[in-house]
Amino acid sequence: MKKTISLLLILCSFVTYLSAQTNKRALRGLWVATVDNIDWPTKRGLPIETQQEEMVTLLDKMQSCNMNTVIFQIRPTADAFYKSKFEPSSYWLTGEQGKDMGYDPLQFVVNECHKRGMYLHVWLNPYRVNYDTAVNNSYAKDHILNKHPEWIINYGKAKYFNPGLDEVRQFTCKVVKDIVGNYDIDAIHMDDYFYPYKIAGEEFPDSLTFVQHPRGFTDKGDWRRNNVNLIIKEVNEAIKEEKPWVEFGISPFAIWRNKTEDPRGSETKAMSNYDGLYADILLWQEKGWIDYVLPQLYFNIGYPIADYAILADWWSKYNYGANVYAGLAPYRVSKTAKQKEWHNPKQLVKQIRRNMSDPNLQGEIYFSAKSFFNPEYNIPKLIRNEYKTLTISPENNRIERIEPQNPQNVSMKLEQDKYLHLRWDRGDNAKRFVIYKFKKGEPVNKNNAEYIVAVTGLTEVKLPYKDNKDLKKYRYGITSLSPTHAESAIVYFE
Repeated sequence: MKKTISLLLILCSFVTYLSAQTNKRALRGLWVATVDNIDWPTKRGLPIETQQEEMVTLLDKMQSCNMNTVIFQIRPTADAFYKSKFEPSSYWLTGEQGKDMGYDPLQFVVNECHKRGMYLHVWLNPYRVNYDTAVNNSYAKDHILNKHPEWIINYGKAKYFNPGLDEVRQFTCKVVKDIVGNYDIDAIHMDDYFYPYKIAGEEFPDSLTFVQHPRGFTDKGDWRRNNVNLIIKEVNEAIKEEKPWVEFGISPFAIWRNKTEDPRGSETKAMSNYDGLYADILLWQEKGWIDYVLPQLYFNIGYPIADYAILADWWSKYNYGANVYAGLAPYRVSKTAKQKEWHNPKQLVKQIRRNMSDPNLQGEIYFSAKSFFNPEYNIPKLIRNEYKTLTISPENNRIERIEPQNPQNVSMKLEQDKYLHLRWDRGDNAKRFVIYKFKKGEPVNKNNAEYIVAVTGLTEVKLPYKDNKDLKKYRYGITSLSPTHAESAIVYFE
């Protein structure tokens, strides 16, 4: 009897895993960090052609792994990887803050992602002005530190905007509106750096601001949390005023609070967002101020004080209607890692499979590109089976749905007996297109990702063509995707 029950449980688990595998709605992608040249560009001051070649190579590698999302850091230290009205060009791009970039890096990435049908979330740091003054202590004339030094706080080796000032929130919202208004992006993204991680024996120097601007608070911790609550609420409003369909996502540290600190907390024993970084993520989700949450679940399954499995279940449960994705940590994979579980990159496969069995976890983002493509561990090959199909972004219930018009005037032509050249016209509200290949005579199931053969933002695509039997056995169809990822009906190429 016990054997029968065990076999049934294994079978149910396998069926759930297969079902999740073929579900076409899943976010898969990489953080592309620019601070300290972690991922791109590989060096400061490279020629424009080299910068662009590096980005194209990275996007091509991502596409070859069936990834669909780039989280691109465009404001690392109150400077810009785009043409900003308010901040100078980034030191990490040109080697000299404020130097002419020679092109618009963000627009270049927008265009390249569009060609590939990929989603672009742009990553901003709300408070960091300089992460290490010993490494870089020169600023452009028009940098905010020179224009408004009274807004800046020194803490450890770094400089930060003072979160207690109304002027800081107003300035940040101007920066966000400038980006959302001028670029065709899918989301604004912020990570875990709100109030900085605490330095032992050193208090964050905002006591005077607390005295001058208490806003009715008597507890400094509550006041700090309110400062962050206000910037999240106001940034969300700024985004929606410009483009209501652009999402706002947060990637917090893995722990909201421990259960010993709050009944809703997780069964963990480590620093928390709420008490350590003054970030009340659950409140933002409850209030609808953020559209998705991407917790940095950078621990192994079974880790005693912060178990990946426990945390994944916790965020799945406490989603409050926001989309939930998992942040995974290929950077931890090392033969010398303290936890033996990270000696083998298969730890990531276990985590992916666990995510796929949970309908509330709708994909993974990896930190970061450099670690994911580390040739020593060959993670792309390792997860090939888990990512064997193309997928598209989940819709978001917090965003008002935009319905796309079907593709128009579709046509198909065989070229050089090698390619099927598919063409169409863009209908209203169509941002991307999904190409399907179905076997003739079989039921059409467009929810099964195995039938997707291409996703693009362009209005044509060339598909490999093997022989004449292809068109006798299969039919090709196309749908439109709107800016909110809603999908149209299928139109067939006849």
